[in-house]
Amino acid sequence: QVQLVEFGGGLVQAGGSLRLSCAASEFTLGFYAIGWFRQAPGKEREGVSCINTGIGSKVYADSARGRFTISQDNAKNTVYLQMNSLKPEDTAEYYCARGNYCGRLSQNDMHDWGKGILVTVSS
Repeated sequence: QVQLVEFGGGLVQAGGSLRLSCAASEFTLGFYAIGWFRQAPGKEREGVSCINTGIGSKVYADSARGRFTISQDNAKNTVYLQMNSLKPEDTAEYYCARGNYCGRLSQNDMHDWGKGILVTVSS
C-alpha cells in the first residue's frame, strides 16, 4: 500500500527555517510527481510546491518562490521542502501528495496523500 509520511514540522520563529521530509514507500520516485500542499485554519488547502521526480522539474506557488526549495533524494525515496525566511502566514498543516504530474499545483492532480504535519511560525 502506498504510503507518504511527513516529518520535520514544528514550531519556529519568524525568519527561521524548517525542512520537511516526505518519505515514500511501496513505490519508487522517478515515475511520479510529489507535491507539497498546506492548509491553514479556516482556509482551503493550497499548493506550495511540486517536483516531477522523473525529470526533476519543479513548480512553486508565488508564496513559496524564493523562500522554499523542493528537492528529492532517490536513494532515500524522499522528497524535501526546505523552508527559509518563514512567516507567520506560513503556519499550516503541510501535506505531501503523489500524482502523475505537477500541473498547476492543483490538489485534484494528486491521488495519494500523507496525513500531514503541523508547522507553526510565531511572530
